[in-house]
Amino acid sequence: MNGDYKECVDFANKVKVCYLATGEGDQPRVRVLLMWFADETGFYFQTQTVKRLYRQLKENPKVELCFWDPKEGKMLRITGKVEFLEDIGLKEKCLEERPFLREMGIKGPEDPLLAIFRIKEGEAFFWTRAWSMKEDEIPRIKFGSLTR
Repeated sequence: MNGDYKECVDFANKVKVCYLATGEGDQPRVRVLLMWFADETGFYFQTQTVKRLYRQLKENPKVELCFWDPKEGKMLRITGKVEFLEDIGLKEKCLEERPFLREMGIKGPEDPLLAIFRIKEGEAFFWTRAWSMKEDEIPRIKFGSLTR
């Protein structure tokens, strides 16, 4: 994991709450999500298959994420493509770490209501007020297969 990407992972894991933008036809949709975790393989989330978010991601997997830390005055923006994962071990881990999902009615890792997705490749950049007037000059960090 390159140093720049590690900084992205560390920042996302610290902040956790992000805004995720999807598209529904020609209409942008944004919502606040609590990221599950990030590591060298991507940024991980969970949702339920009955949600509009799930349908939007299935139809158009391109997304943008925005993590904002008001204390630092720093933002991390990530553009990428969602990949859905059917790994039962990962779903078990998700249910262990997020017990509220069972309270919402998900019965187990094989429950078709549970969907795990990640952004495994894309482009990221940090923004602070100092970059406000020179956004096109902000260094971009490519991750996943885009770095090869």
